[in-house]
Amino acid sequence: MTADRPRVLIVDDDETILDVVSTAFSRRGYEVVLARDGAEALVRAELDSPDLVVLDIIMPRRSGLAVLERIRERDPAHPPVIVVTADTNPQHETSARTQGANEFLEKPFDVDALVALAESLLPAG
Repeated sequence: MTADRPRVLIVDDDETILDVVSTAFSRRGYEVVLARDGAEALVRAELDSPDLVVLDIIMPRRSGLAVLERIRERDPAHPPVIVVTADTNPQHETSARTQGANEFLEKPFDVDALVALAESLLPAG
């Protein structure tokens, strides 16, 4: 964690979701880093060393599953990853969990529930 403030990388191509989720995490004292596609997510994950990633699956330039695979190649356990998607295909959840996602949420989701889930995955500070 960075200076007692956990850093959360939020990855989604939907600006509304980025805004709502980043606001919820910021209000709870998290440092927030944003990425709007899979390629940017990989750069941010490398440069910003997030403590947790909230990752959409269906995005331009690189899918969330491809991003998850690369994150897990670097470290199979860190950072925790919560995958979110609007696609209800059950294969996405299976694939995400097989590739190392800690949790999986379908859109629309309750943002407070997302933050609570994130807090359950982060070490107590």
